[in-house]
Amino acid sequence: MFHFGHFNEEDKKVSRVEVTVSNETLIRIVLIVLITIGLVEAFLRIKAALVLLLLSFFLSLVLNGPVTWIANFLPGKIRGSRLIATTVSYIVVIVILGAFIAYIIPPFVHQTERFIAAAPNLVRDTQNQHTALGKFVRNHHLQSQVNNLSSQLSRQLKNIGGVAFNSIIRIAKDVFSMLAVLALTFMMLIEGPRWLNGLRSIFVRPQHNNAVNRVAHEMYRVIRGYVNGQVLLAIIAALLVAPSLFIMGVSYPVALMAIVFISGLIPMLGHTIGATILTVVALFHSVTAAIVVLVWYVIYINIENYVLAPRIQANTTKMSPLLVLIAIVVGINFGGLLGGLIAIPVAAIIRVLIIEFLEQQNRLPKNYLKDINEESGT
Repeated sequence: MFHFGHFNEEDKKVSRVEVTVSNETLIRIVLIVLITIGLVEAFLRIKAALVLLLLSFFLSLVLNGPVTWIANFLPGKIRGSRLIATTVSYIVVIVILGAFIAYIIPPFVHQTERFIAAAPNLVRDTQNQHTALGKFVRNHHLQSQVNNLSSQLSRQLKNIGGVAFNSIIRIAKDVFSMLAVLALTFMMLIEGPRWLNGLRSIFVRPQHNNAVNRVAHEMYRVIRGYVNGQVLLAIIAALLVAPSLFIMGVSYPVALMAIVFISGLIPMLGHTIGATILTVVALFHSVTAAIVVLVWYVIYINIENYVLAPRIQANTTKMSPLLVLIAIVVGINFGGLLGGLIAIPVAAIIRVLIIEFLEQQNRLPKNYLKDINEESGT
């Protein structure tokens, strides 16, 4: 029981209000709080697994079109077999991925060996006031930063065994994650349609089949549009960042373009990884090349985040550019990498559900969808 007092200015008296809460209500509130805390804790624990599942889901959407096309063109009795079509698609993907790794790993190892061998001379040049690098450090008052970097490099070289072991552990985890994504994607491509049909037969009443099919088709369309839009952005990134690599003469520009493309598939945060890799590789060539590549890449990142991405994703998902930008910002601030990855498709799905509900209630303004499509450029 709770007591509240209210002072009445007219009769100068305090009126007393009593609110009675039953024990059952208190127990329900406590249970809701405990369940919420448990769900949040569980989400934080399985966050890494959710990232792998979402990556697999989006990759299955990307490959679903080619798999369906291959299945329809298979000869004879195997026509329509998603298992064989998925296997063929995977063979093609693995061959391309293997060729890329074979192309980039040997030169990367060679460049790393050269950098380690040249590191002591590079440090001496920064401390020598008669060299160009030393003059640059002195003119920009970077002596303290260079000294700190030199001491850190010395400590890392002394602990090279531990660093190598940790690097092997990280690489092993990344390889396991990649294999898990490939396996999950494979199973989703094969069993996905059967799962969807089974869930539809269990939970959807026959009279609602048309509406559910319409909503499901629209959801698939916006998610596929999001994936296609991200692939288009990654291609644009690779093409627009490439000139800095060719102009500065950085080694293996084609392989670095592939890295930019892969990084561009991750919304917002992916290009930070790509910029770091390209800057380190350009540093093997020269300090000037590293600075130019980094500045060029940072300029492109800002152009993509605030100009290209909202516009392209608006066209592919039929959302306004403002809604796309809001979804990205909210998603990243709320859930980091996972939030940024699912922000746009989740916002698009919510939009589809709201529009369907308003249409069913006859509350949608006339020509609303037409006006929205025109505003988004579709």
